[in-house]
Amino acid sequence: MTIVFVHGVPESDAIWGPLRSELGRDDTICLSPPGFGARLPDGFGATMPEYRDWLAHELEMIGEPVDLIGHDWGGLHTLNVAIHRPDLLRSWASDAIGCLDPDYVWHSLAQVWQQPGEGEKQVDAMMQAPREARIESNRRFGMPAAVATTVAAAQTAEMGRAILALYRSAAQPAMAIVGKDIDKAAARPGLCIIPTEDPFVGTVDQRTRSGQRAGARIATLTSLGHWWMLQDPVRGAAVLDEFLSQRP
Repeated sequence: MTIVFVHGVPESDAIWGPLRSELGRDDTICLSPPGFGARLPDGFGATMPEYRDWLAHELEMIGEPVDLIGHDWGGLHTLNVAIHRPDLLRSWASDAIGCLDPDYVWHSLAQVWQQPGEGEKQVDAMMQAPREARIESNRRFGMPAAVATTVAAAQTAEMGRAILALYRSAAQPAMAIVGKDIDKAAARPGLCIIPTEDPFVGTVDQRTRSGQRAGARIATLTSLGHWWMLQDPVRGAAVLDEFLSQRP
């Protein structure tokens, strides 16, 4: 059995370190989406469908169905694979399923990134900031110092280009269109992780509604936010361990 973790924006796989340590398993790996801790290949447009196909290809290379766990955009890539390539999965878990609710509205930062001109200004300011400023920004978001430092090293101009392309490919109604097929994710056992204080991925009602449509179990992490796996890795690992232990 292989457990695969996929992170989101604007992150690197360092966000999974504490939780993976708590799981204490030797069958976990991390996949870094192109531009987010991994090289952005020539000709890769960094759009939502391309990331879905990238992830599907990576899972094909593993050669057996996996337990796929995604955070933020990694959670959306996970759902896209669960919808289109359930044959690659043993199970899936995502904390971003609310973004596929028909009533979901992108958070304010995403809406800036989706605007030509204004998006470039904001992303350039973020990615071209001094290293210490990037670290401090990551810490304010809730990352421990060591994780914040590692993530800051991955926050480059290349990541900025990927952010703009990805968010613009996902401007509404793109997410709602993907969400129309969320029931297909029920082909494999799923876990909908709901940290109640996460302001980026839809309301608790939207996340719950979409999770139910996907036939997923609901795991509510009361008082935790977007980086739940860093805020309380012990609790996060317990939720995942319980889910994974019940898989056939």
